[in-house]
Parts: sequence; structure tokens; C-alpha cells
Amino acid sequence: MRVVISAGGTGGHIYPALAIVHKIQEKEPNSEFLYIGTHNRMEKDIVPKEGIPFRSIEVYGFNRKQLWKNFKVIHCLYKSKKQCVKWLKEFKPDIVIGVGGYVTVPVLSAAHKLGIKTFLHEQNSVPGKANLSLAFHTDLIGVSFQSSMDSFPVKKTIFTGNPCSEDALKKTPMKKSELGLDDKKKLVLIVMGSLGATSVNEILKKTLPLVEKEPYQFLFVTGKNDYEEILNCAFPKNVKVVPYIDNMTRIMKNTDLMITRAGASTLSEIMSLQIPSILIPSPYVPNNHQYKNAMDLVSENAALIIEEKDLTPEILIQKMKEVLTSREKQEQMKKNLSKMGVPNSATLIYQEIQKLIEGKR
Repeated sequence: MRVVISAGGTGGHIYPALAIVHKIQEKEPNSEFLYIGTHNRMEKDIVPKEGIPFRSIEVYGFNRKQLWKNFKVIHCLYKSKKQCVKWLKEFKPDIVIGVGGYVTVPVLSAAHKLGIKTFLHEQNSVPGKANLSLAFHTDLIGVSFQSSMDSFPVKKTIFTGNPCSEDALKKTPMKKSELGLDDKKKLVLIVMGSLGATSVNEILKKTLPLVEKEPYQFLFVTGKNDYEEILNCAFPKNVKVVPYIDNMTRIMKNTDLMITRAGASTLSEIMSLQIPSILIPSPYVPNNHQYKNAMDLVSENAALIIEEKDLTPEILIQKMKEVLTSREKQEQMKKNLSKMGVPNSATLIYQEIQKLIEGKR
């Protein structure tokens, strides 16, 4: 299979794209790939390390506040589409896959112009503007949440789940002792993303000194931006502070409660691994989509939520105890999570892509 794949801007788009690549490589080892991303975002560093051929284009999202800047946006979009047409003619892909971010617009538009089959994947409960703009020019659309099915044309939209969920299941569990923790104690994993969330971290700095007498331990992943400052805080012995953990899903497999933002990939892993969680959605994302992602779980009694505006040390500790002191609550959450996830999401996407290429869909 010859595949062009495009996704960019955030790990929430990039890692699902890589999960699809990994599944195709597993099923068809002789497949060839070309990843098209932005010239100045995360993918330019992440993708080449995976050994995947990478090409970049200069493209930006539309600026709502400084409208005059959109002249450059339109110029770059036109130029990028022209470049993508050239690359697609040279590479001759069987399929072009878009997994979110404005970089996908010129890539999939070029594929549509050339009559190449296209697949689009939406990770969030509330679709991004790029995916919505591409929906009517795409052959097949996969969504991660049932609630977003109605946002796209019915006849070509399928519920696939998020491909990161299948990647998570394959990971080897990490022993707590590998991180200097007690293998026998319950673990609360607190993580707010690779860079962290300063506003939430400020509350956590006040919360964690209060948990000294609790019978469980805390792993606080601060994010790289705030690590040095937080490391100097006086936390009790049952709190361990780290800036980042590679292959986070490995320790998630030995986690009793997770306190986290509500990004789509993280939630797919929580559903797949059936981890009770307290979600603190970021209010700083487009269309408040993290809140709506979180509510998909909360409405099924599969997670608890605290909005950032309501977050206090007292409320957070109360919610933690609500979960950790009730085996019934934990089991109910796990049961409900098991009904929501798609554990074979990447495989399902691979099968649908294969049908599309073969003209069976």
C-alpha cells in the first residue's frame, strides 16, 4: 500500500496518525509512506524519528483577530496545494489520509483534485474547522465519539474510535518501582500534557502538601515548562514529581486514578485501559472541545469532571476520595468505559481503508 498521511500541530493529531501508520506497517510491511506536515510544528521533529519520510509545507490557520494576516494564509494555502499536487503525482499514493489540523486542507484538497481516494479522521467530540471544510470532498470519515457522527455526511461517516486506543493496549505495563514508587500502593497519576498547564499546576502545588496522610501515592507529571519551579515545592514523601514520561501508557496500565485534561487521545487511552479518571478540561481550546469530550464520558458515568473555574484543593481531594475509597465506584467506571472504547480502532481503520482502495466501499 502506498500512503500519504497528513496531521499536524498537536500530539492529539500526530499520534493517532502514527498509530494508523503502525497498523498499516504491521498488516502490510512493504507499504510506503509520505507524511506531509507543517514546517514549524511538532510533527517536523516527531515524524522523522519514526523513520517515516517527511515533507513540510508552509500553512497557517485563519486569523480571526488580525484579518489582514489572512492574505498570507490564503497565499500559503494556494501555494501549498500546488506543491501537494506535484508531490502526489510523483508519489502516486493508493490513499491519502488526513488526521486533523489545518495542514490537512491543502493535502486532501490536492488528492480530491487528482481523484485519489481519501480518508479523514476526527478525534474530538466537536469537529475541527479543517475537517468540517474537507468533509464533502472526502470519500470516508472516521470519528472517535458517537456524538460527532451527526456533524458529517451520514452515508460516508463511520464510528471507528481513536487509533491510539489499540496502541495503548499493546504496551508493556511499567512497574511502579521503575519510577521509584511502591508497587503495592495505589497510584494517582496527575498529568496535564507534555508542556503542562500552569493554571492547574498552581492549584496542584496547594493540593499535594495536603495528601501526606493518604494511603496512596501520587505521580505528578508537571510538563516541561513548570518542572523546575514545582520541583522546589515542599511535597510529602508519597508525592513524586517528574517533568515527562516517555510511553505514558505503560504506567497508565498500573494507575488506579488519573487526573488529566480531556484531550481526545488521552481519553481514548483511558477508555481502552479502563482507568477511573477526574477530568479537568482545558478551557483554552477551540470550541471548548475538551469539555465536550469529557462530557461524553461523564454522561455515561465513566469519569468525573471538575471545570477549571471550579477547581480548588478541597474539591479535588473530595473527588479523589470519592473514587479511591469506593471499590463499587471504580468498578462501575471501568464497566462503563469498557462499553465506550473501540479496542481495535486502528485495525478497523485499516480494514475500511483497504475496502476504499479496492472499491468495495
